[in-house]
Amino acid sequence: MEAPEKFSNSKEVIAYLAERFPNCFSTQGEARPLKIGIFQELAERLEDDERVSKTLLRSTLRHYTNSWRYLHSIKEGAYRVDLDGNQDAQIEKEHADHAKMQLEESKAKAAEKRKARQPREGDKPRPTRRPPPKANGDKRRDETNKGTKPKTDRPTRTPPAKLSEGDLQTGTKVTVKLGKAPMPAVITEVAKDGIHVQLDSGMVVKVNSDALRLASSKR
Repeated sequence: MEAPEKFSNSKEVIAYLAERFPNCFSTQGEARPLKIGIFQELAERLEDDERVSKTLLRSTLRHYTNSWRYLHSIKEGAYRVDLDGNQDAQIEKEHADHAKMQLEESKAKAAEKRKARQPREGDKPRPTRRPPPKANGDKRRDETNKGTKPKTDRPTRTPPAKLSEGDLQTGTKVTVKLGKAPMPAVITEVAKDGIHVQLDSGMVVKVNSDALRLASSKR
């Protein structure tokens, strides 16, 4: 008996997940927020399915949870669901705000790409205007004013603690810095090639342990 043909891309895997777990995943209409830690459940349920590798499953979840349809579903007070559609934890305000920010940034990038692909006909680059030369007196004033702005007194914050060997385990709440600000997450898998964490939006990413810090106790 021939082995089933493996899935080759995320689109095929999402269609399969929507068929296998219709109360959790969907390919159209309104998406449902996923339970934090859903990757681990999927890996266990699909352990004997040779068509889906963990690597492709992880990238598929990332693709699914980054979609506009999914980010739109992350609303404060809404319930996350497990693979069978059972209600899990409610979405907190900070998670909803983070998803809204991701959605706005993604739409802005898409608009910029569309604008770049469609230049207006007849547009010519404007000549660069050079600023007028400063008088000697202005130059001296600029040099005098440099470094005279008072420094704002800011409270000293204790940096978050790095992860110890004992912290590197599934379920540890952490923060991961993927952009300008650290984002809350939870460790879902500790592998040789990196640490897999799931963000509050549901997206799963792989990072080095140096990019992680212990989450504050209030989370």
